[in-house]
Amino acid sequence: MSEICKNWSQWLGETRFAALTPEMREQTIRWLELVRDILIQFSDLKQTDTVLDIGTGTGLMAMKALELQEGKGKVIFSDKFQDCLDSCKEFLEQAGIKQGYEFLNAPCEDLKLDSNSIDKVFMRSVLVHIREKQPAINEIFRVLKPGGKYCAFEPIIRSNTKYYELLDPQYINNFEDFKKAETDMGNDLMDSLFNFDDETLRHNLVVAGFSVPDVQVQSVESKYVVNRDMVEKWFITPPSPDQPPTKERFLKYFDEAKINQYILDIQNYLDGREIQLKTNAAFIIATK
Repeated sequence: MSEICKNWSQWLGETRFAALTPEMREQTIRWLELVRDILIQFSDLKQTDTVLDIGTGTGLMAMKALELQEGKGKVIFSDKFQDCLDSCKEFLEQAGIKQGYEFLNAPCEDLKLDSNSIDKVFMRSVLVHIREKQPAINEIFRVLKPGGKYCAFEPIIRSNTKYYELLDPQYINNFEDFKKAETDMGNDLMDSLFNFDDETLRHNLVVAGFSVPDVQVQSVESKYVVNRDMVEKWFITPPSPDQPPTKERFLKYFDEAKINQYILDIQNYLDGREIQLKTNAAFIIATK
Protein backbone atom coordinates (compact mmCIF):
# COMPACT_ATOMS: atom_id res chain seq x y z
CA MET A 1 0.00 0.00 0.00
CA SER A 2 1.07 3.59 -0.60
CA GLU A 3 2.79 5.59 2.15
CA ILE A 4 0.26 8.35 1.45
CA CYS A 5 -2.77 6.09 1.49
CA LYS A 6 -2.89 3.07 3.80
CA ASN A 7 -6.08 1.35 2.65
CA TRP A 8 -8.95 1.48 0.19
CA SER A 9 -11.38 3.14 2.59
CA GLN A 10 -9.01 6.07 2.98
CA TRP A 11 -8.34 6.27 -0.76
CA LEU A 12 -12.05 6.23 -1.64
CA GLY A 13 -12.99 8.74 1.03
CA GLU A 14 -10.05 11.14 0.85
CA THR A 15 -7.04 10.43 -1.38
CA ARG A 16 -8.77 10.24 -4.77
CA PHE A 17 -10.10 13.78 -4.23
CA ALA A 18 -6.74 15.22 -3.13
CA ALA A 19 -6.10 17.27 -6.28
CA LEU A 20 -9.64 18.67 -6.44
CA THR A 21 -11.04 21.92 -5.12
CA PRO A 22 -14.13 21.62 -2.88
CA GLU A 23 -16.30 22.59 -5.86
CA MET A 24 -14.67 19.98 -8.10
CA ARG A 25 -15.06 17.35 -5.38
CA GLU A 26 -18.78 18.11 -5.12
CA GLN A 27 -19.14 17.89 -8.90
CA THR A 28 -17.32 14.55 -8.89
CA ILE A 29 -19.60 13.12 -6.20
CA ARG A 30 -22.69 14.20 -8.15
CA TRP A 31 -21.21 12.58 -11.25
CA LEU A 32 -20.56 9.31 -9.38
CA GLU A 33 -24.18 9.31 -8.24
CA LEU A 34 -25.29 9.86 -11.84
CA VAL A 35 -23.20 6.90 -12.99
CA ARG A 36 -24.77 4.78 -10.25
CA ASP A 37 -28.28 5.75 -11.34
CA ILE A 38 -27.52 5.01 -15.00
CA LEU A 39 -26.26 1.51 -14.14
CA ILE A 40 -29.34 0.77 -12.06
CA GLN A 41 -31.54 1.96 -14.91
CA PHE A 42 -29.68 -0.28 -17.37
CA SER A 43 -30.11 -3.27 -15.06
CA ASP A 44 -33.92 -3.16 -14.87
CA LEU A 45 -33.56 -3.88 -11.15
CA LYS A 46 -36.41 -5.80 -9.52
CA GLN A 47 -37.18 -5.58 -5.81
CA THR A 48 -36.86 -9.34 -5.39
CA ASP A 49 -33.53 -9.62 -7.22
CA THR A 50 -30.38 -11.03 -5.69
CA VAL A 51 -27.82 -8.30 -6.37
CA LEU A 52 -24.03 -8.55 -6.23
CA ASP A 53 -22.02 -5.33 -6.01
CA ILE A 54 -18.42 -6.30 -6.79
CA GLY A 55 -15.74 -4.00 -5.42
CA THR A 56 -18.40 -2.22 -3.41
CA GLY A 57 -15.94 0.25 -1.86
CA THR A 58 -18.03 2.83 -0.02
CA GLY A 59 -21.19 0.95 -1.00
CA LEU A 60 -22.53 3.59 -3.38
CA MET A 61 -24.14 1.06 -5.74
CA ALA A 62 -25.18 -1.46 -3.10
CA MET A 63 -26.77 1.14 -0.80
CA LYS A 64 -28.96 2.45 -3.61
CA ALA A 65 -30.03 -1.06 -4.64
CA LEU A 66 -30.84 -1.83 -1.01
CA GLU A 67 -32.93 1.32 -0.77
CA LEU A 68 -34.88 0.49 -3.93
CA GLN A 69 -35.52 -3.12 -2.91
CA GLU A 70 -37.07 -2.14 0.43
CA GLY A 71 -35.91 -5.38 2.04
CA LYS A 72 -37.69 -7.62 -0.49
CA GLY A 73 -34.55 -8.88 -2.24
CA LYS A 74 -30.92 -9.39 -1.26
CA VAL A 75 -27.88 -7.20 -1.85
CA ILE A 76 -24.40 -8.67 -1.45
CA PHE A 77 -21.72 -6.12 -0.58
CA SER A 78 -18.63 -7.76 -2.07
CA ASP A 79 -15.06 -6.52 -1.83
CA LYS A 80 -11.55 -7.93 -1.79
CA PHE A 81 -10.63 -5.53 0.99
CA GLN A 82 -12.14 -6.05 4.44
CA ASP A 83 -11.74 -2.39 5.43
CA CYS A 84 -14.28 -1.43 2.76
CA LEU A 85 -16.79 -3.98 4.04
CA ASP A 86 -16.22 -2.81 7.61
CA SER A 87 -16.95 0.76 6.55
CA CYS A 88 -20.20 -0.26 4.82
CA LYS A 89 -21.22 -2.39 7.80
CA GLU A 90 -20.66 0.53 10.17
CA PHE A 91 -22.80 2.81 8.00
CA LEU A 92 -25.65 0.29 7.83
CA GLU A 93 -25.56 -0.24 11.60
CA GLN A 94 -25.64 3.49 12.24
CA ALA A 95 -28.59 3.81 9.85
CA GLY A 96 -30.42 1.01 11.65
CA ILE A 97 -30.69 -1.13 8.49
CA LYS A 98 -30.69 -4.75 9.63
CA GLN A 99 -31.94 -6.88 6.73
CA GLY A 100 -31.78 -7.42 3.00
CA TYR A 101 -28.01 -7.62 2.68
CA GLU A 102 -24.92 -9.78 3.15
CA PHE A 103 -21.16 -9.19 3.07
CA LEU A 104 -18.68 -11.12 0.95
CA ASN A 105 -14.91 -10.75 1.33
CA ALA A 106 -13.59 -12.13 -1.96
CA PRO A 107 -11.73 -11.07 -5.12
CA CYS A 108 -13.68 -10.74 -8.34
CA GLU A 109 -11.76 -13.63 -9.88
CA ASP A 110 -12.94 -16.05 -7.16
CA LEU A 111 -16.31 -14.98 -5.76
CA LYS A 112 -17.01 -18.19 -3.81
CA LEU A 113 -20.68 -18.07 -4.79
CA ASP A 114 -22.82 -20.76 -6.39
CA SER A 115 -23.11 -20.77 -10.16
CA ASN A 116 -26.34 -19.32 -11.58
CA SER A 117 -27.22 -17.65 -8.25
CA ILE A 118 -27.21 -13.90 -8.98
CA ASP A 119 -29.79 -11.80 -10.85
CA LYS A 120 -27.80 -8.58 -11.23
CA VAL A 121 -24.09 -7.82 -10.98
CA PHE A 122 -22.92 -4.24 -10.58
CA MET A 123 -19.36 -2.94 -10.84
CA ARG A 124 -17.99 0.57 -10.92
CA SER A 125 -14.30 1.21 -11.68
CA VAL A 126 -13.16 -2.25 -10.60
CA LEU A 127 -11.69 -3.90 -13.71
CA VAL A 128 -9.36 -0.90 -14.05
CA HIS A 129 -7.62 -2.24 -10.92
CA ILE A 130 -7.45 -5.89 -12.09
CA ARG A 131 -4.56 -6.81 -14.39
CA GLU A 132 -6.12 -9.93 -15.91
CA LYS A 133 -9.65 -8.95 -16.94
CA GLN A 134 -10.76 -12.22 -18.56
CA PRO A 135 -10.79 -14.43 -15.42
CA ALA A 136 -12.79 -11.76 -13.58
CA ILE A 137 -15.40 -11.48 -16.33
CA ASN A 138 -15.57 -15.27 -16.63
CA GLU A 139 -16.39 -15.44 -12.92
CA ILE A 140 -19.13 -12.83 -13.27
CA PHE A 141 -20.69 -14.86 -16.06
CA ARG A 142 -20.52 -18.04 -13.92
CA VAL A 143 -22.41 -16.63 -10.93
CA LEU A 144 -25.15 -14.93 -12.98
CA LYS A 145 -28.42 -16.71 -13.55
CA PRO A 146 -29.48 -17.27 -17.17
CA GLY A 147 -31.04 -13.97 -18.18
CA GLY A 148 -29.13 -12.16 -15.43
CA LYS A 149 -27.48 -8.82 -16.18
CA TYR A 150 -23.98 -7.47 -15.67
CA CYS A 151 -23.90 -3.66 -15.59
CA ALA A 152 -20.62 -1.84 -15.08
CA PHE A 153 -18.72 1.38 -15.57
CA GLU A 154 -14.99 1.48 -16.32
CA PRO A 155 -12.74 4.48 -17.05
CA ILE A 156 -10.70 4.06 -20.24
CA ILE A 157 -7.59 5.81 -18.97
CA ARG A 158 -5.33 5.01 -21.92
CA SER A 159 -7.30 7.42 -24.13
CA ASN A 160 -7.57 10.28 -21.62
CA THR A 161 -5.73 13.59 -22.05
CA LYS A 162 -1.99 13.18 -21.39
CA TYR A 163 0.16 15.60 -19.42
CA TYR A 164 2.27 16.49 -22.47
CA GLU A 165 -0.85 17.46 -24.41
CA LEU A 166 -1.43 20.32 -21.93
CA LEU A 167 2.03 21.82 -22.36
CA ASP A 168 4.03 24.03 -24.70
CA PRO A 169 7.38 22.24 -25.32
CA GLN A 170 9.39 25.47 -25.37
CA TYR A 171 8.66 26.02 -21.65
CA ILE A 172 9.39 22.45 -20.52
CA ASN A 173 12.87 21.00 -20.03
CA ASN A 174 13.33 17.54 -21.57
CA PHE A 175 9.80 17.68 -22.98
CA GLU A 176 10.35 14.97 -25.59
CA ASP A 177 11.91 12.59 -23.06
CA PHE A 178 8.92 12.88 -20.74
CA LYS A 179 6.46 12.62 -23.62
CA LYS A 180 8.11 9.37 -24.70
CA ALA A 181 8.08 8.01 -21.14
CA GLU A 182 4.41 8.90 -20.62
CA THR A 183 3.50 7.27 -23.93
CA ASP A 184 5.43 4.16 -22.94
CA MET A 185 3.65 3.95 -19.56
CA GLY A 186 0.28 4.30 -21.27
CA ASN A 187 1.01 1.32 -23.52
CA ASP A 188 2.12 -1.04 -20.74
CA LEU A 189 0.04 -4.20 -21.10
CA MET A 190 1.07 -5.30 -17.61
CA ASP A 191 -0.49 -2.21 -16.03
CA SER A 192 -4.15 -2.70 -15.10
CA LEU A 193 -4.87 1.02 -15.52
CA PHE A 194 -3.88 1.12 -19.17
CA ASN A 195 -4.14 -2.39 -20.61
CA PHE A 196 -7.73 -2.24 -21.88
CA ASP A 197 -10.27 -0.24 -23.87
CA ASP A 198 -13.85 -0.69 -25.04
CA GLU A 199 -12.84 -3.17 -27.76
CA THR A 200 -10.88 -5.43 -25.42
CA LEU A 201 -13.74 -5.33 -22.91
CA ARG A 202 -16.20 -6.33 -25.62
CA HIS A 203 -13.90 -9.22 -26.57
CA ASN A 204 -13.64 -10.33 -22.92
CA LEU A 205 -17.43 -10.40 -22.61
CA VAL A 206 -17.90 -12.49 -25.77
CA VAL A 207 -15.19 -14.95 -24.67
CA ALA A 208 -16.90 -15.32 -21.27
CA GLY A 209 -20.16 -16.27 -22.99
CA PHE A 210 -22.24 -13.10 -22.97
CA SER A 211 -24.31 -12.81 -26.15
CA VAL A 212 -24.17 -9.45 -27.99
CA PRO A 213 -22.78 -7.44 -25.07
CA ASP A 214 -23.23 -3.69 -25.29
CA VAL A 215 -20.21 -1.50 -24.45
CA GLN A 216 -21.08 2.18 -24.76
CA VAL A 217 -18.24 4.71 -24.74
CA GLN A 218 -18.82 8.04 -23.03
CA SER A 219 -16.46 10.95 -23.69
CA VAL A 220 -16.57 13.93 -21.34
CA GLU A 221 -14.71 17.23 -21.69
CA SER A 222 -14.12 19.47 -18.70
CA LYS A 223 -12.39 22.80 -18.10
CA TYR A 224 -10.84 24.26 -14.98
CA VAL A 225 -8.11 26.65 -13.86
CA VAL A 226 -4.94 25.00 -12.53
CA ASN A 227 -2.95 26.07 -9.48
CA ARG A 228 0.55 25.02 -8.38
CA ASP A 229 -0.53 22.80 -5.50
CA MET A 230 -2.88 20.93 -7.79
CA VAL A 231 -0.03 20.04 -10.16
CA GLU A 232 2.11 18.59 -7.38
CA LYS A 233 -0.80 16.42 -6.24
CA TRP A 234 -1.22 15.06 -9.78
CA PHE A 235 2.23 13.53 -9.41
CA ILE A 236 2.26 12.33 -5.80
CA THR A 237 -1.32 11.03 -5.38
CA PRO A 238 -1.59 7.27 -6.03
CA PRO A 239 -4.32 6.12 -8.46
CA SER A 240 -5.15 3.42 -5.90
CA PRO A 241 -3.57 2.25 -2.62
CA ASP A 242 -1.62 -0.51 -4.38
CA GLN A 243 -0.50 1.50 -7.43
CA PRO A 244 2.49 3.88 -7.54
CA PRO A 245 1.84 7.59 -8.16
CA THR A 246 3.00 9.19 -11.41
CA LYS A 247 6.20 10.59 -9.91
CA GLU A 248 7.24 7.11 -8.79
CA ARG A 249 6.38 5.70 -12.23
CA PHE A 250 8.72 8.22 -13.85
CA LEU A 251 11.60 6.98 -11.64
CA LYS A 252 11.82 4.01 -14.01
CA TYR A 253 13.04 6.46 -16.67
CA PHE A 254 14.65 9.44 -14.90
CA ASP A 255 16.39 10.42 -11.68
CA GLU A 256 14.42 12.34 -9.08
CA ALA A 257 16.09 15.67 -9.79
CA LYS A 258 15.02 15.53 -13.42
CA ILE A 259 11.45 14.63 -12.43
CA ASN A 260 11.31 17.43 -9.86
CA GLN A 261 12.41 19.90 -12.54
CA TYR A 262 9.69 18.59 -14.86
CA ILE A 263 7.05 19.07 -12.17
CA LEU A 264 8.36 22.58 -11.46
CA ASP A 265 8.22 23.44 -15.17
CA ILE A 266 4.62 22.26 -15.37
CA GLN A 267 3.72 24.25 -12.27
CA ASN A 268 5.27 27.39 -13.72
CA TYR A 269 3.57 26.91 -17.07
CA LEU A 270 0.08 25.86 -15.95
CA ASP A 271 -0.37 27.93 -12.78
CA GLY A 272 -3.39 30.14 -13.38
CA ARG A 273 -4.13 28.70 -16.83
CA GLU A 274 -7.42 27.11 -17.85
CA ILE A 275 -7.01 23.61 -19.22
CA GLN A 276 -9.40 21.33 -21.07
CA LEU A 277 -9.38 17.61 -20.34
CA LYS A 278 -10.97 14.69 -22.14
CA THR A 279 -11.91 11.59 -20.15
CA ASN A 280 -13.35 8.43 -21.65
CA ALA A 281 -15.31 5.65 -19.99
CA ALA A 282 -17.24 2.53 -20.93
CA PHE A 283 -20.70 1.51 -19.78
CA ILE A 284 -21.13 -2.26 -19.96
CA ILE A 285 -24.55 -3.87 -20.30
CA ALA A 286 -24.36 -7.63 -20.81
CA THR A 287 -26.97 -10.39 -20.38
CA LYS A 288 -26.20 -14.04 -19.75
